[in-house]
Amino acid sequence: MQRATQDGGTLSAEDLLSYRSVERDAIFFPYRDCVVVGPPPPASSGIHIAQMLNILEGDDLRGLGFGSAQSLHLLVEAMRLAFADRRLHSGDPDFVDIPVEQLTSKGYAADLRASIGARAAQRADGETVSESNDTTHVTVADKDGFVVSATHTINGIFGARIMVPETGIIPNNYMLNFDPRPGRALSIAPGKRVPTSMAPMIILKKDAPFAALGLPGGLRIFPSAFQAIINLIDHGMTPQEAVEAPRVWTQGGIVEIERLYGDAAAQALRERGHEVQVVPHIGGGMNVICFHGDGAMTGAACWRADGVVAALGGGLARPEVRFWPDTAPDDDDDSAPKTN
Repeated sequence: MQRATQDGGTLSAEDLLSYRSVERDAIFFPYRDCVVVGPPPPASSGIHIAQMLNILEGDDLRGLGFGSAQSLHLLVEAMRLAFADRRLHSGDPDFVDIPVEQLTSKGYAADLRASIGARAAQRADGETVSESNDTTHVTVADKDGFVVSATHTINGIFGARIMVPETGIIPNNYMLNFDPRPGRALSIAPGKRVPTSMAPMIILKKDAPFAALGLPGGLRIFPSAFQAIINLIDHGMTPQEAVEAPRVWTQGGIVEIERLYGDAAAQALRERGHEVQVVPHIGGGMNVICFHGDGAMTGAACWRADGVVAALGGGLARPEVRFWPDTAPDDDDDSAPKTN
């Protein structure tokens, strides 16, 4: 069976039956006293969040202070360097040789750190990449220690804007992110998986979960997750503070800065040679769960989307919790609380 599309392509039953998921090892990398875990290629977030954190690990971000002129300059320059490598190496590892170990190494990060000066680096013009913001993220954890950080997308709003008859399924339009020109890392090819900026992340401390987070927002996803990780680890923010804190973003050209930073922060970046644009928000609504040593969890969702924190309880109560008064009434007492 083949079904023709409105643009003249075909999708066969064999195409669907022969599709196989590919399971690849996550990327683990140390940062400060934690280990950060991110997705592997073709997702670019694991590699480049590792790269950016490694670049900034040699700087005292806590001492510089959140939102200081120098810390903002360092964040922006780390993003610029990461996006330069992303343009060179992003792709499907079944088709493109991606130097994961080099890009995530401390030595390579030290070389990149040495290239950061007091002013914005001279930028070579590079191709900009566009990704849709129409994405959904969920972070879930349970009492047994299972943690899921999952980002889903059909790319553009309503994806390909068609519905498969009798299924209710809307296909994605992710082929938009391929390069139609042959001979390039992102060129279209049968069976090739397209890169993504999705950044479902988990942070470990002393081999136990410390935090899990993610967000929607296209190309602004992984730099936003990168900043939230710094907020939690370096600045010691609460989960709510970490996801709601103002953000900056660049892929090498104009620097976007959220207006919550204020005019002084934008001007400080301009004085360091950056071309700055003040914007209402960067990326989408992030959510996070932080884990405490006593088994408790704290969830947070930020103002940039309509996300919400939900806690579902059940089972046995903690030892001090009572559902009955200390002096239990007689069983035949009509005033006794009843259980269902």
